[in-house]
Amino acid sequence: MNFSGAKIAVIGLGYVGLPLAVEFGKKRSIVGFDINQPRIDELRAGEDRTLEVEPEELKAASQLSYTADIEDLRDCTIFIVTVPTPIDANKSPDLTPLRKASETVGQVLKPGDTVIYESTVFPGATEEECVPVLERVSGLTFNADFFAGYSPERINPGDKEHRLPTIKKVTAGSTPEVAEMVNALYAEIVTAGTHMASSIRVAEAAKVIENTQRDLNIALINELAIIFNRMDIDTEAVLEAAGTKWNFLPFRPGLVGGHCIGVDPYYLTSKAESIGYHPEVILAGRRINDGMGAYVASQLVKTMIKRRLHVEGSRVLVLGLTFKENCPDIRNTKVVDVISELKDYGVQVDVHDPWVDAGEAMHEYGLALTQTPETGSYDGIILAVAHEEFKSQGAAGLRALGHENAVLYDVKSVLPAQDVDLRL
Repeated sequence: MNFSGAKIAVIGLGYVGLPLAVEFGKKRSIVGFDINQPRIDELRAGEDRTLEVEPEELKAASQLSYTADIEDLRDCTIFIVTVPTPIDANKSPDLTPLRKASETVGQVLKPGDTVIYESTVFPGATEEECVPVLERVSGLTFNADFFAGYSPERINPGDKEHRLPTIKKVTAGSTPEVAEMVNALYAEIVTAGTHMASSIRVAEAAKVIENTQRDLNIALINELAIIFNRMDIDTEAVLEAAGTKWNFLPFRPGLVGGHCIGVDPYYLTSKAESIGYHPEVILAGRRINDGMGAYVASQLVKTMIKRRLHVEGSRVLVLGLTFKENCPDIRNTKVVDVISELKDYGVQVDVHDPWVDAGEAMHEYGLALTQTPETGSYDGIILAVAHEEFKSQGAAGLRALGHENAVLYDVKSVLPAQDVDLRL
């Protein structure tokens, strides 16, 4: 088996797939496939709404073409699947995008082809969930007619320093020979190097615990923040003091959303429960982090009541909707939990985020964004996301959006403690 000169197809051109396709497109023939025709049209025009890839980078990928037509995949021999793996309303893994992508690949799969998955899954999902779909649709036999690989994505949306080529890549294959080939393939584009795992299941497990570990660490800090707030101790001041020790981990409290940290632990816990083990520590961390939106809202409401501000019918401005700063990604953002809770109190909530497409906010969450907040009209202002546009205004600029007695809540602790009324 030799991948030299092989034509690649990347299935799914979102935050993960597009940067991958672009890097390969600088070196070899590749097809970027997505079922969303407007997304294909946008990329053909040299634009990326996710802002992960600059226009000049798109131009540099001279061997990359875009398509929504499955027929354009037939001469490809390597398929890399980069579709999302969300959770459903019951916080159970939703493998629908993964299964549908596997069905698509199965329709064009040929003897000798290899399918590599990058989507975050529970250990065993590639071989137990995806491969059977490939076999059923293609009529081919796994590890005889076609092969599989796994190389979990490590994309950090909005991060211009840690990019695909500079993040070490874990790789794995369904046979020792395929593992070597998959590893060599990614080594073409990843300057930081690769780590070849001993099996696909090991690689899957490694990915899912990366974010589970972060989730638990943030849950600990969130719980500490709740405790310190009750003791009237500034959490950020405590963390700064503790951080003077060389081995203290620099985590901060916050709303834990996004496509990874707030989702991946449920893939692991779901698999654990399916084999008869009920995880306690991981789920405890999830409960804490899932409850932080309601906690933020309740803290604001309590402070408003102390200031004799009438809560029902009041106006609160939420600054930021994305799951993290300086990027347009609103997937699984926990800011919506704050908004929902405030609305339950009868609060009129305006949401302002210059990074977010208004149509996407309405489609995903039914939220109509406020393009220009009314100066001096709010009873509360919540700095929910630390976009540079908000930080640059400073506390005085943000306070100007509210009336004289308004409450300013800095969820991200990016403003001086003495200049705000609440910090997480």
